[in-house]
Amino acid sequence: MCGICGELRFDGASASLESIEAMMSRLVRRGPDHGGSYSDGALAFGHRRLSIIDLTVRSNQPMVDAELGLAIVFNGAIYNYPELRRELQALGYRFFSGGDTEVILKAWHAWGTACAERLHGMFAFALWDANQGTLFLARDRFGIKPLYWAEQGSLLRFASNPQALLAAGGVDTSIDPVALHHLFTLHAVVPAPRTILRGVRKLSPGHWMLIDASGQRKEAPYWTLTARRPGEARSEADWLDEIHAALRHAVKIRSEVADVPVGVLLSGGLDSSLLVALLAEVGVADLRTFSVGFEDTPEEAGSEFQYSDLVVERYGTEHRKLLVPNDQVLSRLPEAIDAMAEPMFAQDAVAFYLLSELVSHEIKVVQSGQGADEVFGGYFWYPRMQAEAQGSRLERVRKHYFDRDHDEYLRMVADGYGQGDFTGELIAGRLDEADADSFLDAVLALDVTTLIVDDPVKRVDNMTMAWGLEARVPFLDHQLVELAAACPSELKLRDGGKYPLKALARGLLPDAVIDRPKGYFPMPALKYVRGPFLEMMRDALNSGASRERGLYRQSYLDELLAAPDMHHTRIQGNKLWHLALLEIWLQRHVDPACS
Repeated sequence: MCGICGELRFDGASASLESIEAMMSRLVRRGPDHGGSYSDGALAFGHRRLSIIDLTVRSNQPMVDAELGLAIVFNGAIYNYPELRRELQALGYRFFSGGDTEVILKAWHAWGTACAERLHGMFAFALWDANQGTLFLARDRFGIKPLYWAEQGSLLRFASNPQALLAAGGVDTSIDPVALHHLFTLHAVVPAPRTILRGVRKLSPGHWMLIDASGQRKEAPYWTLTARRPGEARSEADWLDEIHAALRHAVKIRSEVADVPVGVLLSGGLDSSLLVALLAEVGVADLRTFSVGFEDTPEEAGSEFQYSDLVVERYGTEHRKLLVPNDQVLSRLPEAIDAMAEPMFAQDAVAFYLLSELVSHEIKVVQSGQGADEVFGGYFWYPRMQAEAQGSRLERVRKHYFDRDHDEYLRMVADGYGQGDFTGELIAGRLDEADADSFLDAVLALDVTTLIVDDPVKRVDNMTMAWGLEARVPFLDHQLVELAAACPSELKLRDGGKYPLKALARGLLPDAVIDRPKGYFPMPALKYVRGPFLEMMRDALNSGASRERGLYRQSYLDELLAAPDMHHTRIQGNKLWHLALLEIWLQRHVDPACS
């Protein structure tokens, strides 16, 4: 786990190490253990390291293989690197380090652009081939690791977050109106390649990009998800056995491929609890688990400790609990927003930020349960979409998922931002393009390849890496996802969703954890906004910066401010918080870069 950045010039000038230093200054928290830079004429790299695999200096980065004429900066973990290393050694390659970074270097030399499809893991990397004068960028299949870039005339820069690009200067920070529509329709999801800023783009998950010395770019996918039934019929027992084996393997390799201990973020829900059970099943001893909770409100409990405690008792884990009072949530909220690469509306961002701080004092790597709901159909809106008899595929998704209809969006934004129904067009296209047997198969494929990337996955990466903590997500193992995508959707949606996980958990977990109603990370203070939280939002939206920016219509703001607890999205988000969060994020990240 690390922070990476770089610059490639197309005008014959040398890349700027000063720009690299500026970008690296915004990546220190992602990689607190080591920093380094490298330059080769038009190309310069920067790297901040979090040491997880091969803790020696031999795996420091940027890593240069002078014999092959290659250099790399890499963020992530390759779980099959020992197998790839042996395969490459059989081809005659010699290794000077013991980690996964050098394996990528040799894989590029052996297989070229096809190297990315050989990698099993989470990754974002940039590889400079001095012999060809080309820069190769690649991102993992589900965008678990981030990779942003900005082209500015005669140069291209890339980094692990937009803040690093902003620190180097020259970025167009005006609002992208298409991205703004996505942001407020898909609860902060802005699918690649866009971001909220016109001048910042991100590499799509499962894609690579090749840039030559003249600035010519070629981008292509190396992986796509197929959601179709296998040719041979399988019984329910067959599906459950295969899913159990695939998930057990995913959990096992994410525990074994590390030279430091690996813990679990234990929420008390089925998904993270199942990770604990499977780690115990594969023989991991001395399990370490961590939970966070918040103050209750009259409407909602603020913790799920009663469920996580059952799992801790069953498996005898070494457990830490963090109970955060509401006044601390408010005081620490600006820090969490500072850790957001892009605006994030979900109320659990602050929870993950504070929990990651606690965990980082004791451990460097954790497994987390993100992805299970999207992969196995756990959210309440899936059966509602499935049961909807009227309308097109798009309308079935819009009715049960979109935060705002297009008409409401036009009432919300000021003139100049209210243009076409960009999100409707995007989602309709993605549903039609999905290689899927049914409507619901297409919805789940869309969610796991597009929507999850820029909501829970990005959120967990940002909040854990803000404290130099690596989060691994076994439910997004691509082999497991491919298997689940082929599994009949009616099996996944049985018994309220995630039936395969509930079935394999029976006997491994207490029934109370399996049979509890689906929970969502509780943080009542940001859902039922009142008191100091409401004043903070009111101040942000009524500030001079907000009025000068002019994103929102005053009539819409007045409507929300008059009854802040009465305006929620279809999937339980607070609409006032959405507007305030974007404004606060812009004030903390973009306005200083423009001053």
